[in-house]
Amino acid sequence: QINADSIYLSPAPLYHAAPLRWSMTIHRLGGTVVLMKKFDPEAALSFIEQYRVNASQWVPTHFVRMLKLPEDARSRYDTSSLKVAIHAAAPCPVPVKQAMIDWWGPVLFEYYAGSEGNGMTFISSGDWLTHKGSVGRPILGAIHIMGEDNETELDANEEGAVFFESENVFEYHGDNEKTASSRNSKGWSTLGDVGKVDEDGFLYLTDRKSFMIISGGVNIYPQEIENHLVTHPRVADVAVVGGPHDEMGEEVIAVIQPADMADATDDFRAELLSYAREKLSGVKIPRRIDFLEALPRHDTGKLYKRLLRDQYWEKAKAET
Repeated sequence: QINADSIYLSPAPLYHAAPLRWSMTIHRLGGTVVLMKKFDPEAALSFIEQYRVNASQWVPTHFVRMLKLPEDARSRYDTSSLKVAIHAAAPCPVPVKQAMIDWWGPVLFEYYAGSEGNGMTFISSGDWLTHKGSVGRPILGAIHIMGEDNETELDANEEGAVFFESENVFEYHGDNEKTASSRNSKGWSTLGDVGKVDEDGFLYLTDRKSFMIISGGVNIYPQEIENHLVTHPRVADVAVVGGPHDEMGEEVIAVIQPADMADATDDFRAELLSYAREKLSGVKIPRRIDFLEALPRHDTGKLYKRLLRDQYWEKAKAET
């Protein structure tokens, strides 16, 4: 469905690998690229209508921001020209993707891959609706889920490190140690993600291993917490990190970007904690909720979570 007749909307800047490569591909095929200078949710919808965009590529943050527009703004624009809405870069919360399919129809296509080029999965809207939460089956390389030693292969539905078996070999420039740590003895490579594969061969991502919070000896992955909290109607964005805790080692901290900073109150904290308890187990309930006017996101939508986490650890270190 990507061809010379494609009118492709790029809501992200071309200095990022995926928007650049998709735009180049469209041009090589003879199609048209509509490039946004900066992402704005309502402007994106207006461009789809104005240029009769039929192809596009997104990240989940774009979806969240479009879905949080007022209903009159969302319904103001005709998006029926869209035939392909590709998304990647981060796992998409199930309620968010379901809402997008309900809105735009079964035009969403998702892939999981990295700039390393060691493997790739792909899933259509139809397959996703029967395997909700999956990022698809491999179309480049084979997937193996490995245990803690990165050598023992796990069974279906067991959670572990996601490795690709592929002929494509990559190296991290000037970082032999990082390159070596991405391999196991079989030569398979990982991007650092944790997940599982079901009986049908569909991959489900849990989170980045480096984002894992260890609190009281329990492994907690922030993604599940973030995916729930971001669906609150008064939350614009959220990041969950592990901060230092004298007794538990780490505590779960939710950093919230309210849709309106006037909501940055203790009452809203209490409301968010109640909202968290509706879906999350006790160990995943944030022990602390902080508010920020804007989370540190790149123009591509990538969240610089490490910056947030480091602030808490550096502050605790300075106080000791």
